[in-house]
Amino acid sequence: MTFPSGFFDRADTGDDARFYGPPRLVQHIDDEAIAAVGAFYDEVGVTGDVLDLMSSWVSHLRTRPRRLTVLGMNAAELDANPIADERVVQDLNTDPVLPFADAAFDTAVCTVSIDYLVRPVAVCAEVARVLRPGGTFALTFSNRCFPTKAVRGWLAADDEQRAGIVATYLREAGGFDEPVAQRRPSRGDPVIAVRATRAAA
Repeated sequence: MTFPSGFFDRADTGDDARFYGPPRLVQHIDDEAIAAVGAFYDEVGVTGDVLDLMSSWVSHLRTRPRRLTVLGMNAAELDANPIADERVVQDLNTDPVLPFADAAFDTAVCTVSIDYLVRPVAVCAEVARVLRPGGTFALTFSNRCFPTKAVRGWLAADDEQRAGIVATYLREAGGFDEPVAQRRPSRGDPVIAVRATRAAA
């Protein structure tokens, strides 16, 4: 699939580091949605070496993994994450290359953040590189976002179309088996989950 011209444009083209500079120690989805995300990650399995991409002060994991690496934009938010073992500050829109060795993680998660990436296929390809064969990339999203920072193609889509967008990112990245998308039970904010398994080497 070739994404149409302007798909990855954003209303706010200013420096992301400045936008995300002030710490936001708040939840971005409601309690029902948080519970739904945690239940999904439990099903995926997050007990080994886990990478939380575009992370913050909370990783939405009910079970503490053997080792949790969090990567995000704000050092203060990452420092406040109580279960993180390693913290990496990096803007994936500036540099999508992950600073980790090949096959370093069992699982990668990305919670309500995929809509902000302007080079998502490159990031997903990097996730495939750092996952061990048989590992899982699990992504969740809802209908909340910072609209000026989300890409225009995402804002123009509904939930089903957004699931298709994420699945397309993963297919085009390569290295994954066919993605699976589903709406998760939530009486609050909607939660859509997409998962893909790292293909065997």
